[in-house]
Amino acid sequence: MSPSLADIANQVKVDILSKSHVLDNASKANEIARTFISDTVTVPTLEMYAYATLATIGDDVYHDPSTMALEAHMAQLTGKEAGLFMPSGTASNQIALRTHLKQPPYTVLCDHRAHIHKYEAGGHHLTLTDVEPNIILESDIHLQVSFSIIIFTLFLKPSSSAPTAVISLENTLNGTIFPQNDIIAISDYARSHGIKMHLDGARIWHVAIETQTPLKELLAPFDTVSLCFSKGLGAPIGSCLVGPKEFIKKARWFRKLFGGGMRQTGVLAASAAYALTHNFPQLERVHALTKKLEAGLKTIGADILSGAETCMLFYDPSPLGLDYNEIAERASALPSPLFLGGSRLVVHLQTSEAAIDDFLALITELAEEKTRAGWIKPDAPVRTNGLKDIYVRRVPT
Repeated sequence: MSPSLADIANQVKVDILSKSHVLDNASKANEIARTFISDTVTVPTLEMYAYATLATIGDDVYHDPSTMALEAHMAQLTGKEAGLFMPSGTASNQIALRTHLKQPPYTVLCDHRAHIHKYEAGGHHLTLTDVEPNIILESDIHLQVSFSIIIFTLFLKPSSSAPTAVISLENTLNGTIFPQNDIIAISDYARSHGIKMHLDGARIWHVAIETQTPLKELLAPFDTVSLCFSKGLGAPIGSCLVGPKEFIKKARWFRKLFGGGMRQTGVLAASAAYALTHNFPQLERVHALTKKLEAGLKTIGADILSGAETCMLFYDPSPLGLDYNEIAERASALPSPLFLGGSRLVVHLQTSEAAIDDFLALITELAEEKTRAGWIKPDAPVRTNGLKDIYVRRVPT
């Protein structure tokens, strides 16, 4: 190598691993075990990495056997004709909607708390009673618009927008299980009007575990479904979109159009396969820990805004004289810190039972301090039927 080329090579080379990366990773794993902010914080294990290195090294834009095997398994598992590996849940949902919507103008009807509405552009779920008055069947519309997807919330009226082409549901939603009988009722109504049904099933795995219902049965009311491998299951990346063969063929084209065509995805597909095989059964333990967390908070006297049906709950500490900032600051000061957001507590497959115990002990200690300082629990507020956003995010001071 010539001196000038060697100089360029020295400029290009980089070592991204710190000298303490092994210790750093061990510290991070301990932090993850004590984090209640999201289930997206889970990380691949050494065993998952080892399995992933055995995957095929094909090019997914052309042909990768490991990725194709995962897609075929997902189609069979969900009772659909075909599957398509996606880099993220957002990509999976948005490409699904783009594939469904052929000629504008159209609307997509969804719950006002849905991920596709709030994060891609607790209490009451979408029911047939909500769908019927908000759906738009007429096509006599005088709008001059370029192509767009109008996310329809429960508060918009039919006269304000375009015909409904897709109803998109989410299960779980804020950790709660969408009743299957409501899903079937909505699906039957939608299909009677030629409207497609899509499911954001990022956490559908939890529904299968908690209700002991096969995925084929849970997903039968839907034309297309997005399922996530990283939320809850611990894979480093990826989702899968399933549906009819022709639909998936078109979705694959859109994936390429929007920059989602990937090369050696075998290692990612293998990580997802490992998660399905080894991590999915662990969700039963996750639910048990979440219920333990809820029971402890109830005993201490906190209000439960949305209970522990699966992997998360929402709570209000104000009856104890506490707020989310105060709790989070004290939690971060523990010898082994806890990492908290606001009203949402998420338990995941790498959450330790010690973290649950330490959080409940902290709330107990803080509540006792307030009592000693003269705090008197107020009378319970009068409940109303109005919709309330139970997801309160902490704003650090």
